[in-house]
Amino acid sequence: MTTMTVYDLTKGKAPQDATRDEREIRKALIPFDVRFERWEATKQLASGAGQDAVLEAYAKDIDRLKKIGGYQSVDVVRIHPEHPDREAMRGKFLSEHTHADDEVRFFVEGAGAFYLRNNEHVLKVVCEAGDLLSVPAHTRHWFDMGPKPLFAAIRLFTTPDGWVASFTGDKIADTIPKHEP
Repeated sequence: MTTMTVYDLTKGKAPQDATRDEREIRKALIPFDVRFERWEATKQLASGAGQDAVLEAYAKDIDRLKKIGGYQSVDVVRIHPEHPDREAMRGKFLSEHTHADDEVRFFVEGAGAFYLRNNEHVLKVVCEAGDLLSVPAHTRHWFDMGPKPLFAAIRLFTTPDGWVASFTGDKIADTIPKHEP
């Protein structure tokens, strides 16, 4: 089940509140202009299924999202605990960054944590299969897949370039507890 933890930066960096209530999660995401939805992620993926197989399994959902948001590029991030590049990939996503483009992720397997930051709060949203999160362009955020990652997420972007990060250089991600499922 999706979980959100709130860190109030005006009161230190200890967690202030946690919830699994979808209404509360949506309400907390309003100031961030982040869209959160629960979708069906019922397609069984073979353990070795690559990007093409995942995209094919969810082609109808992807086409619908492309029409809704004008997205031009789509890819899949799929990481498992034995993935040879898991540590490097975790490190890459752990630094706070923004994008010039919206970042949309539809989780179709496993779970991972999105951290969203504004001037007063960091929200840790642990997304799992069936969660769709749309992070608007220029929103400060980072992502943690945990030390033993297991997730697959379809990512959509409005530009053909796909995932391009502008790292903020701020070390806040080092001060908030990491995702340790």
